[in-house]
Amino acid sequence: MMKRILAMIHARNLEFVRDRSSLAWNLILPVLLVVGLSFAFSGDNKSQYKVAVMADGLAANVEPDPTLHPILNTQYVTFYSVEDQEKTIAKVSRHQVDMLLDLRSGENNYWVNSDAVGGYFMQQLLSASAVPAITKQAVTGKEIRYVDWVVPGILGMNIMFGCLFGVGYVIVRYRKSGYLKRVSATPLSSTEFLIAQIISRLLIVVATTVLVFAGTHYFMNFRVEGSYLDLLLVLVTGTFTLLALGLLIASRVTSEELAGGLLNMLTWPMMLLSGVWFSMEGAHPILQKIADISPLTHMLKAARGIMIDGQSLMELSYHLGVMLVMGLVFIVLGAWMFKWTSD
Repeated sequence: MMKRILAMIHARNLEFVRDRSSLAWNLILPVLLVVGLSFAFSGDNKSQYKVAVMADGLAANVEPDPTLHPILNTQYVTFYSVEDQEKTIAKVSRHQVDMLLDLRSGENNYWVNSDAVGGYFMQQLLSASAVPAITKQAVTGKEIRYVDWVVPGILGMNIMFGCLFGVGYVIVRYRKSGYLKRVSATPLSSTEFLIAQIISRLLIVVATTVLVFAGTHYFMNFRVEGSYLDLLLVLVTGTFTLLALGLLIASRVTSEELAGGLLNMLTWPMMLLSGVWFSMEGAHPILQKIADISPLTHMLKAARGIMIDGQSLMELSYHLGVMLVMGLVFIVLGAWMFKWTSD
């Protein structure tokens, strides 16, 4: 069994490596995106401020009632509610949030980083609001550059496309060309074939991602507060889940056009709602619930938790658990639904 699986892995790896244009695209595209976005968003000026609010009876990610304080009526400022004070203060210290307002009974405090442009102007704006009085609590910290935040998103997007199209689209092409029909005549079982496809693509995606990450990190020195081994485990787990999703899509589809449509129908919402380019904090709660269905969302939250917040695997166990459960469900359903031919 292992000999057959290893032989299929070797064949699939050779097929990928010999396709030099595809290999080059997988390496060059994320590098170009990281470099381009780092220059495009390297300025310190911000067109909009972001303020987190805590108040009695206010659930997370709900727009605060403007009657709580006069400043909440300010235009061109994003106000959103939070429940975790400690995590939000950490974001204020890193310039990710311009201010935290604590309007709960008996509190009336605010946290601001005066070294941040947004924090300074929000403090001046708050000072102009005479009532109710709010006590300043100063915090300090190093700014999170946009490139520090967006790198996991770009690499995650590249992984998503590499997994879904690298397994889903390829298997459909195999089926349509008759390759799977010939493979079915060999001693290789469908389970062995699928295992080989997933392992092969897993090795390729992880290797190219590590190479791109190391290269861009060397030149741009983006922030990594946590463990590189933990980050690698998140990479492997997320890649496995996305590969299993691609397998599920390709399990019975016989048309390349239909496969392309289904894969695009999955990838674009995931790319827009999973936090690839911008944070979903402060977004509508329904959009956040939809985003949580995506495995890419959990992969990026775990990666940013390690890189920006220095979190451990124990703190990220929820995201890792969700990805593993999703991956196992996808692969079981995909193997059960899989068919060799288009008949």
